[in-house]
Amino acid sequence: MQIKHLIICLTFIFIGQNPNEESMTWSESRRLTWADFKGDVNPNSDAVALTASGITFGFSVSTSGSRIVDYSTSVEAHFYPNKSWYNKEKADDYILGHEQLHFDITELYTRKFRERLTKLRVNQNIRKQLKQLHTSINEELNETQKRYDEQSVHSINTEVQNQWRELITAELAKLDQFKSQ
Repeated sequence: MQIKHLIICLTFIFIGQNPNEESMTWSESRRLTWADFKGDVNPNSDAVALTASGITFGFSVSTSGSRIVDYSTSVEAHFYPNKSWYNKEKADDYILGHEQLHFDITELYTRKFRERLTKLRVNQNIRKQLKQLHTSINEELNETQKRYDEQSVHSINTEVQNQWRELITAELAKLDQFKSQ
């Protein structure tokens, strides 16, 4: 049996990313601290902080002749310290909670991605299906991140901020079997 492997690693984050750049994988036991935000503050931004996070995705397919016989995937939620920043004079624990929730939303969509991957079956179009699924999950993630900031007014609306925290906590719990290790 001839086996060929194709690995595709794609990263989605809010700003450009070098695959060799420092990153942190999401962990239930490891919350972000301000020390994790190592990037330079954007002097042209009104934001107090920026979280650069995204989903890394890779897959390989095994073939026998020209027929695809198996595939495997890797999906992780990452935080990019050197692209994330905060304004030390304005930042506080409340803002850090808002930024952590951005990373938690990334983990939520990582879990959704893993769940959807379990529903795919080996077929000759699996590469295309994997790429389409990756694209669609990133579009959903991006829309949710934007909606979170818009609805919470970038954390200013504390009531909505709390509603989002409760929602994301509940959604993460529903997909606990797909969490990052």
